[in-house]
Amino acid sequence: MTDARLVLTTLPTAEAAASLARTLVEERLAACGNVVPGLRSIYRWEGKLHDEAEVLLLLKTRAGQLERLQSRILELHPYQVPEVVAVAADAVTPAYLAWLLSETA
Repeated sequence: MTDARLVLTTLPTAEAAASLARTLVEERLAACGNVVPGLRSIYRWEGKLHDEAEVLLLLKTRAGQLERLQSRILELHPYQVPEVVAVAADAVTPAYLAWLLSETA
C-alpha cells in the first residue's frame, strides 16, 4: 500500500465541485481534483427516496492530509451530510506518487 488516498464526494453542480476542488488544491490538501459530471444518485434521505443529478469529485491526497482534507470538505460542502469516502491506493506509479506527495506537502 502507498501513502496515496483517493477521496470521493458528490456535489449538486459542476461549478460547486470545481470550486471545492480549486480551494482544496490551492490549500495543498489535495494534489488534484477531477470533476465528473453526469452522475445519477438514488438514495433515501429523511424517509424519502430521492433520484437526483449530481457531480462526482475525485480528490487525490496523502494519508497525512486526510483528516484535514475531510474537515475542510465538511466545512465548505453545501450538503447537510456530505459523502466523504477515502480509499487507500494499493498501487500508484512512482512518478505520479512523487508528484502527489510533493503537491500535498
